[in-house]
Amino acid sequence: MNYFIHTYGCQMNIHDSEKIAGILEGMGYKPCDNAEQADIVVFNTCCIRETAEQKIYGHIGALKKLKKSNPNLIAVVCGCMSQQEGVAEKIRTSYPFVDIVLGTSNLNLLAKAIEDVGKKKRFVNTDFLCYREEDFMQSRTSFPNAWVNINYGCNNFCTYCIVPYVRGRERSRPIDDVLKEVKDLVAQGYKEITLLGQNVNSYGHDIGDVTFSMLLREIGKIDGKFRLRFMTSHPKDLSQDVIDAIASYPNICNNIHLPVQSGSTEILRKMNRRYTREDYIALVDRIRDKIPDVGITTDIMVGFPGETDRDFEDTLDLVRRVKFSSAFCFVYSRRKGTPAYSMEQIPYAVKKERITKLLACQNQVTKEISATMVGKRYEVLVEGANFRYKNTMCGRTESGRLVNFQCDESQTGQFVTVQIERASSATLWGVVTEEK
Repeated sequence: MNYFIHTYGCQMNIHDSEKIAGILEGMGYKPCDNAEQADIVVFNTCCIRETAEQKIYGHIGALKKLKKSNPNLIAVVCGCMSQQEGVAEKIRTSYPFVDIVLGTSNLNLLAKAIEDVGKKKRFVNTDFLCYREEDFMQSRTSFPNAWVNINYGCNNFCTYCIVPYVRGRERSRPIDDVLKEVKDLVAQGYKEITLLGQNVNSYGHDIGDVTFSMLLREIGKIDGKFRLRFMTSHPKDLSQDVIDAIASYPNICNNIHLPVQSGSTEILRKMNRRYTREDYIALVDRIRDKIPDVGITTDIMVGFPGETDRDFEDTLDLVRRVKFSSAFCFVYSRRKGTPAYSMEQIPYAVKKERITKLLACQNQVTKEISATMVGKRYEVLVEGANFRYKNTMCGRTESGRLVNFQCDESQTGQFVTVQIERASSATLWGVVTEEK
């Protein structure tokens, strides 16, 4: 009895797939390498961009052929896409070979759903049930890294974003549950813990006298050699207390992912981001004043409805001024059900021209930062083999930069000191050294 999971989208979805794997392994299923070998195939979906959604539908459709050759194959669709209004019904009617459809907050029903399929019943349920992490086991796949959810959902309602509609309102896990999970992971030998939430900075607002900075400080006190990261931070909620907590504990990484989305105050207003260009720059200045060697990464969108040439130039100017270590740059994708869907749209040719210019701008900034790192030594966590380069391992500095080097594969999960010998834009190459 084998299972195969197709995972699309963000780190939250990757971690959800670990929960799905835990449920399946608890039922006696074993992982396999492809859908052809599987007795159950799961599509854990994403709907942030329309192109991704259409691609997923194509992959689901391709499963029909496998189902014909193996009638006992169980097909599951879950995650953000199936949580959208009308999608579960579309899958139910247009893809009759799909046996199970679940949403984002009822994955704990998967075992029951599989039992129903065994009784020749289809199972479709996208109700918001808000399961607990402790409700089932997880099968982690990212050693030496581990993901830990601290809150779910989002209350921000950015006008371009579908997440609040498919993940629901913000809800925080009890702090004791989070701390126990982190302590257990450290005891099991995990070396890098990443706290996950659509907006980690708002953690605790719904459960009483608890804040994100308090959580960071409590984790910072845990014994053992490990690193702590978190994502994602909303700029409007990143407090000085959080900045101070990062600076106070050596095991909290000097790396903050801080999505700006646009460098134009007018576009930020239309996005409902609730900060200005000046607010963002002032926040970055405060961060760098307290944590001088911080690595700041971001998300930037081009082609948002109504974006003028001047708005776009403001974004390029902000990129040059802030000097992000790296940036995930993407074109606005119209999402039905969001306010931006009905706004004035930007022609595709303009979007394409702007994303090319933005990537060139950020690549130049990254190249300049990389050049300053050559000749320096950094502590790097060995994460595993880099399959793009033969006989090469890779890992990240505390500030989040990926480094390629050679060492024995048995050192995966260990910290080593690497001296950077050369840089090629975003790629760093180094050698392991005994010197600190």
